[in-house]
Amino acid sequence: MDRKTFREDINFFCNMGCDIVTIKSSPNQFFWGERLFEIPELKLLIDAVASSRFITEKRSRVLIKKLTSLASENQRQELERHIAATGRAKTDNKRIYYIVDTITDAINSGAKIQFQYLEYNSRKEKILRNDGEIYKISPYTLYWNEDFYYVVGYSDKREKITAFRVDRLHNTLVLDEKQEPKPDGFDVADYAKKIFQMYDGEETVVTLECENALMKYIIDRFGMEVDTEERTETTFAAKVSVTLSPTFYGWVFQFEGKIKIIEPKRAVAEYSDMLRQQLE
Repeated sequence: MDRKTFREDINFFCNMGCDIVTIKSSPNQFFWGERLFEIPELKLLIDAVASSRFITEKRSRVLIKKLTSLASENQRQELERHIAATGRAKTDNKRIYYIVDTITDAINSGAKIQFQYLEYNSRKEKILRNDGEIYKISPYTLYWNEDFYYVVGYSDKREKITAFRVDRLHNTLVLDEKQEPKPDGFDVADYAKKIFQMYDGEETVVTLECENALMKYIIDRFGMEVDTEERTETTFAAKVSVTLSPTFYGWVFQFEGKIKIIEPKRAVAEYSDMLRQQLE
């Protein structure tokens, strides 16, 4: 290609709105500047992969390398300088990708899956739950919660919607059986709220007295719409709707008395009993 034709081609792409970047040198260098992801977007994705407990250490490195390859050479070096080891615990299940792929195939084809479920004994050895019991479900979706992936579906045995950690699945197979239809009114977001966020059961309005510095935690857990009001110069009251359960009481306990349950009396009594039992 001669110089005139090359220049005409460059001008054509520029006139079409393409991001052609010129580096002045001898000879000049040209490259396509527009990329699928911007650097901040790639950084967010890389951080998510690096900190995920669901993805093995080796697979994390492979994914991060693929993500950095989407940047230019200079940008790639910039990204690699900012990749830090998180020290997060990682799953050791090397078949995670195959399990996710199997579940996705079943969801898309409307089929059931079966699997065994892994646990650990006191020696940190993997064992099969219930002596290798075979679980069978109609998978409806995969759900991410606090660094772990869950498959949510209808359990034939339990006759209700259940959730299982994907990294704990073993010998996962797609069955030649049609899925059970989703229960009327089933909503994944509502189910996840109940299972993972202290709402599994009859909800009760609880009043909490919180130190002012803890407002961020109340908003993180219950959202901006949470009902709050100033109580004293150093505290505020929050009315939240939760299920009275060990999950909720455990959440309160982590704040070491900086969040107190004020009412109803039932919640105060149950929380006091739980604390008393821990001291016995």
